[in-house]
This record gives sequence, structure tokens and C-alpha cells, in this order.
Amino acid sequence: MKLVNEFKAFAMRGNVVDMAVGIIIGGAFGKIVSSVVADVIMPPIGLLLGGVKFTDLKIVLKDAILDPTGAVTTQAVSINYGNFIQTTVDFLIIAFAIFMMIKAMNSLKKKEEAPAEAPAPPPPTKEEILLTEIRDLLKQK
Repeated sequence: MKLVNEFKAFAMRGNVVDMAVGIIIGGAFGKIVSSVVADVIMPPIGLLLGGVKFTDLKIVLKDAILDPTGAVTTQAVSINYGNFIQTTVDFLIIAFAIFMMIKAMNSLKKKEEAPAEAPAPPPPTKEEILLTEIRDLLKQK
């Protein structure tokens, strides 16, 4: 029973819950960015490169083997470097977006932590005023 209580205390810590929320939101954010890259960014780039769809780019090492009816008996073996390019662009955009988000959060955090203006110095005491007057009189002599 002690193990269960320790696990419960661990799982309910703020950091663990925050991390779980971050992972879930990060997964959803990753899907959004992947869609932006695949559906918005890559088509124009492919068009500029002559109508190339990056996910179709591959090097075929061994062609598929077909039976007499035309059904595939053995799948083709290929290096799908287009998928690699697509995934790399996804990663770069996600990494940049996270960098910008963290940078914005840090700037907000700095603004919150910025100390308020220093309070005005307290007025001089009667003793300080008297000493200042004595000093000024001594300077005149």
C-alpha cells in the first residue's frame, strides 16, 4: 500500500501534471504544424520545383513483384527521401514556433519581474540638515 501512496504523491505533483498537459498540447500543436507544412507550405514549393510532391520522392531499390493477375505479391523496396524532407521541414517549423513561443513567454516573465521604480530617498533628518549647514559655513571661511 505504501508504494501506491508514493506513486499517487508523485503523479499528483504540479510538475508532473504540467508536463502531461504540455505533452498533450504539444502533440496537438505538432499535428497543426504538420498540416500547415503539408497542406499550405509544401504544395507551393513543389509547384515551384516543377509540380513535385515531396512525399512521392523516392529511390526504388527493388520493384514490386506482381502475379499474373496484377496483384502485388511482394511490395517494392524504396528509400523514401521525400518523406524525410517533409518531416525535416515539419521539425524546423515546429522548433521555430516553440522557440518564438518560449521567447515571448520569457519576455513577459521579465516584464512581470521588472522591479518597480526605486522609491524616492527619504528626506534628510534634522541632524543631517544641521550638519550640512555647518559644512557650508566652514567652506565659506
